[in-house]
Amino acid sequence: MSNDNINNIEVTRHSLSHILALAVLELWPDVKFAIGPAIESGFYYDFDFGEEKIGEEDLIKIEKKMNHLIKQNLKFEKSELSREEAIKKEKKAGQDYKVELIKDLKKDPSSAKVSAGKGEKKVSYYKLGKFEDLCRGPHIESIGKIAKGSFKLTKIAGAYWRGDEKNKMLTRVYGVAFDSKKELDEYLKMITEAEKRDHRKLGKELGLFSFHQESPGFVFWHEKGMAVWNELESFGKSLRKKYGYVEIKTPQMAKNTIWITSGHWDHYKDDMFVFDVDKEVYCLKPMDCPFNIKIYQTKSRSYKDLPIRYTEIGRVFRNEKSGELSGLFRVREISQDDSHIFLREDQIEEEIGNLLNAVREYYKALNVEPNFFFADRPDDFMGEIQTWGKAETALKKALKSQNIDYGLKEKDGAFYGPKIDVNIKDVFNRSWQVATIQLDFQLPGRFGCEYVDETGKKKTPVLIHAAIFGSFERMIGILIEHFGGAFPVWLSPVQVKIISVGEGHIEYCNKLARELKEHNIRVEVDDADETVGNKIRKSAQEKVPYMLVIGDKEIASNKLAVRDRGVDNLRQIGKDELIEEIKEKIGRRE
Repeated sequence: MSNDNINNIEVTRHSLSHILALAVLELWPDVKFAIGPAIESGFYYDFDFGEEKIGEEDLIKIEKKMNHLIKQNLKFEKSELSREEAIKKEKKAGQDYKVELIKDLKKDPSSAKVSAGKGEKKVSYYKLGKFEDLCRGPHIESIGKIAKGSFKLTKIAGAYWRGDEKNKMLTRVYGVAFDSKKELDEYLKMITEAEKRDHRKLGKELGLFSFHQESPGFVFWHEKGMAVWNELESFGKSLRKKYGYVEIKTPQMAKNTIWITSGHWDHYKDDMFVFDVDKEVYCLKPMDCPFNIKIYQTKSRSYKDLPIRYTEIGRVFRNEKSGELSGLFRVREISQDDSHIFLREDQIEEEIGNLLNAVREYYKALNVEPNFFFADRPDDFMGEIQTWGKAETALKKALKSQNIDYGLKEKDGAFYGPKIDVNIKDVFNRSWQVATIQLDFQLPGRFGCEYVDETGKKKTPVLIHAAIFGSFERMIGILIEHFGGAFPVWLSPVQVKIISVGEGHIEYCNKLARELKEHNIRVEVDDADETVGNKIRKSAQEKVPYMLVIGDKEIASNKLAVRDRGVDNLRQIGKDELIEEIKEKIGRRE
């Protein structure tokens, strides 16, 4: 069977992007077309409507037209043109974006849109009704096979042509599609629940953090957000200490010469914050590694000193495009649990094994399962292929020795070395890349790092770059959505909310709060002049694990009335017993 006849969900999604384009063409005949790929869970197409604007209300009209076209059971027809003929065709049609794409194909003849033939290579087109699009295929044989009710247009967004802010803003129409209406309905239900759990929404409601237009892409952490942050940081530091790391702290900016030496200047300059100071070029650091190297170089090192394990909560800065910023998931200041280990080649397997154990220990505490991926040499790699081969072999050997099954991220290594990436899945089965362990044979040599071996000869150490949970911002965003804001007790910003029934109970509430705080339990007292019902509802919305309602009965008794999160009924428990229960959950990280 040829590629054109493959029928799977990705092919269906790509075919639907063509149907979407045809529907838009019939509704807006003067529209210009950009690109329309299949994506995870669906598809999109980018359009240029000129002076005309379309909105969310137009989605119903477009979707209705798409369903009408599907009923016609149109078939895709493939044809080929020379690149020159294709350019002439698109120019005549006024399709400037397609002209630009074809010209780029001439620069990259290996593109899948270009087919090998006799003489000049050809450009492939697919026609559906009166819409003909530059495309490599494949598509479903006929669109009538698309199951009724299995797709839906979801939103309209702005998108710069080719993701460049200097280019024109196009209109992107998104859709989702599945093999059946049942699968679509389940997905839409999941999306609705995900919207309720959106970390930007919950972060504001729970008082964790905020964003402000005066500092786009930078997070303002509130006291409750810092409670979560500090617990994660404390746990991470305890793990690092267990595995023999020493904590350091390095500057947040430096002259660009350090980045030229490291190679980051060539690979990341466009993503760096760069400015002039005293007629010299400075940068906010996008990575911590060169700074750790500088500390390593402050004195001579022996083979007996290795491995040397540095760790820091590194603040790095990336000049992300404003259109790509996304809550805690895409920010301009990133806080990492960063580590750099200088070691001998014979120590690699054991050290990588320790890091993999630390990863498993950390994510077990978060009650999520880590999935491991090996990322090999990228196209823009630095160094010799032979050295890369040695590094890749060493990482694979370490994974094998730990009996870890892993997937492959082809050509996704760092420019200086291969890596092991760790992904986790949240409650919606969405996969997130978090931890990373990178093996580097390049940077130590570029900076002239040395150690003296057992024979007295100078050698270059190997460098491991590692982050156990990646960035604090991204991780906290993931956890907010995973738990729906209802953090386990040890991570909850407020672990106990004490509610006074009336004014006469406030003094006792404050005394009880002081006692709980003496046991390092995070507690708040709600002594507002409101009904108890309102206070309970507020506490439930704040997702506090323990709610204590204090009235005359509780003051007179040696028992507390406890409402557990998600439970309507109260339970009676002694104060000391409750304190012990909470401390045990915190200790077990539950």
